[in-house]
Amino acid sequence: MINPIELVIFDCDGVLVDSERIAVRVHVAAGADLGWPLTEAEVIDRFVGRSRTSIGELIAARLGPDVAATWGERFELAHRQAVDTGLTPVDGITDALDGISQQTCVASSGTHEKMRHTLGRTGLYHRFEGRIFSATEVAHGKPAPDLFLHAAATMGVPPAACVVVEDSQYGVQAARSAGMRCFGYAGGLTSARQLEGPDTVIFDDMRKLPALLDSALLA
Repeated sequence: MINPIELVIFDCDGVLVDSERIAVRVHVAAGADLGWPLTEAEVIDRFVGRSRTSIGELIAARLGPDVAATWGERFELAHRQAVDTGLTPVDGITDALDGISQQTCVASSGTHEKMRHTLGRTGLYHRFEGRIFSATEVAHGKPAPDLFLHAAATMGVPPAACVVVEDSQYGVQAARSAGMRCFGYAGGLTSARQLEGPDTVIFDDMRKLPALLDSALLA
């Protein structure tokens, strides 16, 4: 028996706001300056979907903690400046949110400060205010299930009645580990191949999400 969907948990970057493209460009520039040349594809594979702490640990293991700290500072400044000048909502997300009847929340690897900024710049913050969860609140970020389980518990919904909307390989892994169904958005930087797996529906147009959720209720 399929559990009814009571809660739709959205990732933020790349699902609600089109910020992953900005983050990838900023990481590539930082790496070129600080001694770890990375292509955009390598940044997507290594960093996209991970928390700031987890990314910092990867950089520190490669270049040392001092360089990792400098990288983090440069990233935060450059990312914020780029967000202020060019961030937009993910195409179709406003229509999708208007069409979803289930309760929603956000669970992101980003900090609360970052989400207030990005969701605020795109006019989406008010849609989720009071229902926003950050990896800074749990012991382990994605691909561990901690964040999604924390969001579900706080919202009072069992994992089996939750679905997660994600755009990164680490995010879909976290959803599966949490025992939640996942909708993998392949309209961004991560390929459908990297998102595929059990209990996961792949889609590439946010406008299709409400109908997909309704179909899942009947599955």
